Amino acid sequence: MYRFFFKRLLDIMISGIVLIVLSPVLILLAILITIKLGTPVIFIQERPGKNEKIFKLYKFRSMSNATDEKGELLPDELRLTRFGKLLRSTSLDELPELFNILKGDMSLIGPRPLLVRYLPWYTKEERHRHDVRPGLTGLAQVNGRNALGWEERFSYDLEYVNHLTFLMDVKIICMTVGKVLKRSGTLSGADQTVADFDVYRKEQEVGREGDSAF
Repeated sequence: MYRFFFKRLLDIMISGIVLIVLSPVLILLAILITIKLGTPVIFIQERPGKNEKIFKLYKFRSMSNATDEKGELLPDELRLTRFGKLLRSTSLDELPELFNILKGDMSLIGPRPLLVRYLPWYTKEERHRHDVRPGLTGLAQVNGRNALGWEERFSYDLEYVNHLTFLMDVKIICMTVGKVLKRSGTLSGADQTVADFDVYRKEQEVGREGDSAF
């Protein structure tokens, strides 16, 4: 009953209440982002959700519109300002995802929604991470987040999907609050320590082909 009914009910109630309570913070952040980084304030990107249905994910922008002499955008690490790093390290850039939760695209707890271009590279087992709604936070996030390798991250995602309970969700929420307050386990921009998943899988295939040549 929790997995198929009460979890969604709690998502609606909690995300709605938090959005109301934090509305002054959201407005203040929107103003600061406009001043320091420009517009648009909201960064929108397509991500796969439950059953791999594509939805538009909302985040506060954390990079500037800085360009080179040719008018082309600078690399991400150069456009990520100190203010943008602060937004990411405090997870404030994630707050607009509460609207995704209210809409039903996401849940408070679940595997993080990754890039659409990763879809062809999942194994049959890994695809089961999309059996539930993606989350604002999840089991992988409270156990290392981006510091985890891809195999370990997906292992946590599948553990969550296979053992989803109310008590597990409560535990993850409590651990998430602790992580955010300590700003631990968060990596952003140039601090990213793992390769993109599609690059990682391509390198694996090249390695297997090299092994088979011997």
